[in-house]
Amino acid sequence: MTEPNRFAAAARPRRYDLIAFDWDGTLFDSTALIVGCIQAAVRDVGGEPPSRERAAWVIGMGLAQALAHVAPDVPPERQPLLVERYRHHWFAQQHAVTLFEGVLPLLNDLRARGHWLAVATGKSRRGLDVALQTVALQGVFHASRTADETASKPHPQMLLELMDELDVPPERTLMIGDTTHDLLMAQQAGCDAVAVTYGAHPHDDLRALQPRFVAHTVAELHGWLRDHA
Repeated sequence: MTEPNRFAAAARPRRYDLIAFDWDGTLFDSTALIVGCIQAAVRDVGGEPPSRERAAWVIGMGLAQALAHVAPDVPPERQPLLVERYRHHWFAQQHAVTLFEGVLPLLNDLRARGHWLAVATGKSRRGLDVALQTVALQGVFHASRTADETASKPHPQMLLELMDELDVPPERTLMIGDTTHDLLMAQQAGCDAVAVTYGAHPHDDLRALQPRFVAHTVAELHGWLRDHA
């Protein structure tokens, strides 16, 4: 992790020191694959596969909590197998998905401006580390937290720990995500939030939580951050 004191005062961003990103559906184009893996896993254990909308709604939550929510007909004693089957399908196919177009230039621009970058994700630590290796992003982020290390969104523990580690107050922190779980987490942590609509949750649900901005593309997000962050 890069220490905050490496940044010169002149390089401090205008509005936010720390920008935290959700991973799946925000940086990583993985929503469709996650939905398919959830549906396949539920089918594997004899449950009724959820609709695309229902499966997408739980993206961003911790895996066990998400699967329990989306498959209420799967008995508790089969939940560990459900988690295992999800991981089987995910790790067999994860190589097929990549960063959204424009994400790398966005992250490089933010780093050049002196922002500290973090990831707050519902993925496991193993899953995030593999993803970072796959897309050659090791070293881009100053810190990260996963659901198995902290608490599932929308609990604010991820953001609170990131702010504590980087010594950044809530008013200097921005959370960016594609789900209402991300926005609620930011609210509970006392941070501002920006929503993106190209991931899991629909525009109206995101807008109802009053984020500072709603971006429909990575290019729109990049432009807003350049002008307002």
